[in-house]
This record gives sequence, C-alpha cells and structure tokens, in this order.
Amino acid sequence: MICTLYAYARLLACLGVHVISCDEMTGIQALERVAATQPMQPEQPERIEFEYVRHGTVSLIANFEVASGQVVAPSLGPTRTEIDFAAHIAQTIATDPEAAWVFITDQLNTHQSEALVRLVAQHCDPTVELGVKGKSGVLESQSSRAAFLSDAAHRIQFVYVPKHTSWLNQVEIWFSILVRRVIKRGNFRSQDDLREKILAFIAYFNRMAKPFRWTYTGRPLQA
Repeated sequence: MICTLYAYARLLACLGVHVISCDEMTGIQALERVAATQPMQPEQPERIEFEYVRHGTVSLIANFEVASGQVVAPSLGPTRTEIDFAAHIAQTIATDPEAAWVFITDQLNTHQSEALVRLVAQHCDPTVELGVKGKSGVLESQSSRAAFLSDAAHRIQFVYVPKHTSWLNQVEIWFSILVRRVIKRGNFRSQDDLREKILAFIAYFNRMAKPFRWTYTGRPLQA
C-alpha cells in the first residue's frame, strides 16, 4: 500500500489528492557554542567548539509532499501531544480545504487519537456517532480509532506504516537531511533562533525540491 501510494503520488496529485508523508522530530536542542567555529584552513579541518549552552528544545511536525518533494505547513512548538498533532493536521488541510488528503504516518498513539478522530469526522462524516473513549463506538480503542482514520471512503485518510518500518516513511529521509545541513553543526542562541533557522532551511529546500527517487517495490527483503 505505501509503495503503491509513492508510485502513484504524481497521478493522484493531478486528480487533486495530496499524498503526505508526516512525522515528528522531537527534542531538537537549541545549543549555543561557547566559542565560534574556526573555518577550514589549508591542511586543517573545520574546528567546532564542543562546549555549549543549552537553550531548551523544540519539536517539529513535518509534512513531506511525495509528488512535489516539498515540505509543506510545518509546525514548530514545545510539545507534540495529540492536540498538537491534530492542530497540525488541521492547519495542513486548511491550505487546500476542498482537496483529498492521504497522510502516511506511523502507529504512534497521537496519530490515532480522539482529537484526530473528531477532526476527521468534522470534515468527512459529521453525523457519525463516535461513542465514548474507552467504552464504545469509534472512540472505544486505539484500533477502532485507527480503523476509522484509515477508512478509504473519507476525504482525509491516514495510512499507517507497519511497526518497525519507520524507514518506509519518506519524511524520515528529509529529517536526515535537516540534521546534516542544519542541526548537527548548528549554533542557536535561543529556541526562536532554532525555529527561524529550521524554517529558513525549509524555504531554501523547497525552492529546489524534487520528489525522492523511491526504488523499493514492497517485495519482502528476506525469503
């Protein structure tokens, strides 16, 4: 299912369907180096100060649009609760309110929450009886909520990667790019400075973005 979505993402985009690879990067540290980095010199590598001052952390919820290769409607904040994730999905679909959306994500409980079910029901099936969390109906359990959220009849659908296969989620590739280009060697004076530099990198990345070349077909890796 996941690889099929990747293969047909451009066609689906032409039909007005956004295929989004979505996940969180939590606990991104705003580290300020106590001394400036010394640039590379002849026969001398770049020297990065190893001592730093901590200025707290930021959580990023990112959407990688499979068809375009762009990162769209990112959320940056102090936490990544189920309310944060539902708010992130709400701001994402607000960028194209009448379109269909398919979100590829993992099976974290915040991705199968009551808040998310209520959001999808509001947009796709406002008359459905949701029941009571932990007791009855759609909201009864995590599995019943996941079944509702993954219903292909909904205009907003969640497709979950199998457990222990986070590498199937293309946004993880983009996260590795962000770490290498911005975070690993970064110098951040505050949480706001960290947020600004992440957003600036996203804007830079989007100007030259292109879809990832996905070659895995979904066949078993072992006999």
